Amino acid sequence: MTDTTVDTAEQAASADTDKPVHAIVERKASPWRAPLTFAAMGLALIATGVFQSPAVALTILNMSLVSAIMAMGLNLQWGYAGLFNAGVMGFTALGGATAVVISHPPVMEALGAGGRGLALSFLIVVAIIATVTFIASATRGRFRSFLIFVTVVAGYIALRPVFGAAVGAVEAVDPARTGFIGGLGLPITLSWVAGGVVAAGVAWIIGKVALGLRTDYLAIATLGISEIVVSVLKNEDWLVRGVKNVTGLPRPVPYEIELQQQPWFADLVERVHAGQLAAITDAAAREDALRQFIVEGSGHFVKIAYAGLFTVVLLILLALCVRALNSPWGRMMRAIRDNEEAAAAMGKDITRRHLQVFILGSAIIGIAGAMMTTLDGQFTPGTYNPLRFTFLIWVMVIVGGSGNNLGAVLGGFVIWFTWVQAEPAGAFIIEQITRDMDPSTPLYQHLQDIAAPFRLFVMGFVLLLFLRFSPKGILPEKVRHS
Repeated sequence: MTDTTVDTAEQAASADTDKPVHAIVERKASPWRAPLTFAAMGLALIATGVFQSPAVALTILNMSLVSAIMAMGLNLQWGYAGLFNAGVMGFTALGGATAVVISHPPVMEALGAGGRGLALSFLIVVAIIATVTFIASATRGRFRSFLIFVTVVAGYIALRPVFGAAVGAVEAVDPARTGFIGGLGLPITLSWVAGGVVAAGVAWIIGKVALGLRTDYLAIATLGISEIVVSVLKNEDWLVRGVKNVTGLPRPVPYEIELQQQPWFADLVERVHAGQLAAITDAAAREDALRQFIVEGSGHFVKIAYAGLFTVVLLILLALCVRALNSPWGRMMRAIRDNEEAAAAMGKDITRRHLQVFILGSAIIGIAGAMMTTLDGQFTPGTYNPLRFTFLIWVMVIVGGSGNNLGAVLGGFVIWFTWVQAEPAGAFIIEQITRDMDPSTPLYQHLQDIAAPFRLFVMGFVLLLFLRFSPKGILPEKVRHS
């Protein structure tokens, strides 16, 4: 098998044969494109560390790794199956909320105040669902609809006072610091898997409702449902504190202050900066310089540790996605994407396969959401917006190369790097333009106002450039021919 880009031109049939002759013009995809583009991205990060600071470069690297995982999840849905998921934000938020539920210690006072009411509310909800399921399977016709309606209304009437009292009791417990039930107090790395499971469960529910819709309606439905998810997380303070945010989540890596007190870390920093320290003759100045190097080095060490963990997760998910793409299942998904009618005629269950890939892609996005909350050390529902967590991820997939796993990863790095650097670049450009202008003029004020949102113009411009000159992305999908 050879990776090629194929152009087929049908020619006239020969006089001595009744079979048409096809001229195949093959342009072999360069095997150096992927290594060179990743190398260029690495050089850009190194240049950032040299000309700005290592801390900025490592921060961009960590968020690029998380963004690459999100892009892989979306690529699984769009690149493999052609599903237009505009609800990336919602699955990311679910992963972040799961990180809080798994890692935050339980707030025992809040559980004592409203825990029984919440447990009873949960049992009422389970009873409502079980009753509706039984009615749906045991009855038929209009009578079934009437019974379901009566059951739901009666259940809501029973649930409302119990749940309302429990929520009020929980949120009244030291609302300035807690005001929610807390979590399980488990290692936060477990939330990465749990975040994927929760996102997959919600994706199953959404898929059952929305996957029968046409592509444009599916996009509208997923966007609307993601807004509902984020709205619930913002307003249900008893669960994850809403817009009051949850801070101080535990880390999977050491804290900087702990590293600074470790003798082995001080020895490591001293060896790394031995040349610079040897050039300082004054003992007190050398000691101050070493202390400063230890403080800076602790921050760099923590970021590198995060990068190592995220890289391991990225490589595992990338290997699984590549294996899935090259498997019979992956070839079937691409066949469904390219021609649903033909695949259905061959006996493939289109809706079921779409549900599978929608769940898998959403699970990967949920994992990335939990990882991002781990990196931030806090959960802030108010910061989840479609521009950052849906549009930007779509740009990553389109620019990197839809249908190509390495392209999705590369797109995550390129677009996040551009997104971060566009703001200071915009400020620099505006500064150069307005250097000789009168600050009191309206034009000067207008140019200063557009400096901050300059990155939005850059993202739109980059997307337009790729859609015009390279619509298949930096690393296009590989078409394999026997």
